[in-house]
Amino acid sequence: MTYRAPLAITLALALAACTSEPAEPEPEPLPTATIGETPVPEESEGVSIIREDSDVAQEIIRLQPLETRISFDQGGSDLSGTAIAELEAVLETRQFKAGGAIVLSGHTDTKGTDAANMRAAQNRAEAVRDWLVAKNVPLSRITVIAIGEQNPARPNARPDGSPDEEGRAFNRRVDVVITVPAELAGPNPEDEAPTLVEQVSTED
Repeated sequence: MTYRAPLAITLALALAACTSEPAEPEPEPLPTATIGETPVPEESEGVSIIREDSDVAQEIIRLQPLETRISFDQGGSDLSGTAIAELEAVLETRQFKAGGAIVLSGHTDTKGTDAANMRAAQNRAEAVRDWLVAKNVPLSRITVIAIGEQNPARPNARPDGSPDEEGRAFNRRVDVVITVPAELAGPNPEDEAPTLVEQVSTED
């Protein structure tokens, strides 16, 4: 029975060879997102998650010219605390930040001579100009005009001829007009208003 030994050895060797082969590695577990984290999607070729600026439509805000007044105390051209607050408010407006031209018109009440009122009007407009320039506003944006007493915003006197002090105080001013660049200008409200003929035609 010596022929059985080689067969037994062969079977034993074959069995050992099967058990000695390395086992296949187990697949690694997929990463899981913890609370507060957003899972990162798998990358795909040819796909971008960034939108180009040209794809985003930007709305243009249409503006009307800015018209305001800077008040002055009687007989002076110095900027009061109220005047400075008014000017600081102007600097925050969209019209000012748009970079349009600035027109400063100096006005006075009727007290005093015409020549003195013209000088006061010029000085007031220049005081506003100098304040703006000190705030880094280019001088090329600013135009100064002296009007004097010729264009009152309110009556300087009452119907009986007595002085209207409240009206006079309102007339001591610098009118500020800031134009709007053409690309930002909106339609003029007066242009949109129907004429009398158009109103009659609509009513008919």
